[in-house]
Amino acid sequence: MLTTALSGLGFGFSLIVAIGAQNAYVMRQGLRREHIGVVVAICALSDVALISLGAAGVGAVISAHPALLVTVTLLGCAVLTWYAIQALRRTVRSEALVADGSGEAVQLVSVATTAAALTWLNPHVYLDTVVLVGSVASTYAAPWVFAAGAMMASVIWFSGLGFGAQVLRPLFTRPVAWRVFDLAVAAIMISVAAGMLLGLRDWLG
Repeated sequence: MLTTALSGLGFGFSLIVAIGAQNAYVMRQGLRREHIGVVVAICALSDVALISLGAAGVGAVISAHPALLVTVTLLGCAVLTWYAIQALRRTVRSEALVADGSGEAVQLVSVATTAAALTWLNPHVYLDTVVLVGSVASTYAAPWVFAAGAMMASVIWFSGLGFGAQVLRPLFTRPVAWRVFDLAVAAIMISVAAGMLLGLRDWLG
């Protein structure tokens, strides 16, 4: 059982550690100390829910309905493009670049909505958690133990990324650091959206 759980933990980390739109957002909120507990909870609990669906065999259902993935992909691209534009706008708005939290506050609803959108409107999340983790878990004698390990990886990663980002706060007391970070965020969002569209084109072709 322990070996299976550790396998799930390692597999979960291998999927989630890659820098992407969701991770960039969690890190940014952690640096600004804006509702980070809510952001971490949304991302981690969403992964737990999706991995549970995968372990229950829902991945096969999603694979059988490609139109669903197409819809999610298009919505996800729209959200990522919008967030990239917002990140670019922040690079020229000094009040949004204050690292000590005294700048313009962001509403909880807005933060929660963005975190949920970057999670649930990203088709890669479904492919990684529901389809891929579910498929691998099904090869083990105790699939739910493997899934539990993958869930723990998500909880550890998002908690560490969100709350651990505060270690870098001294660097971000300078506006130029925020400008560079937001430019990187915009680049990540745009590249992920472009990759999603190219993948969709190849899949439909």
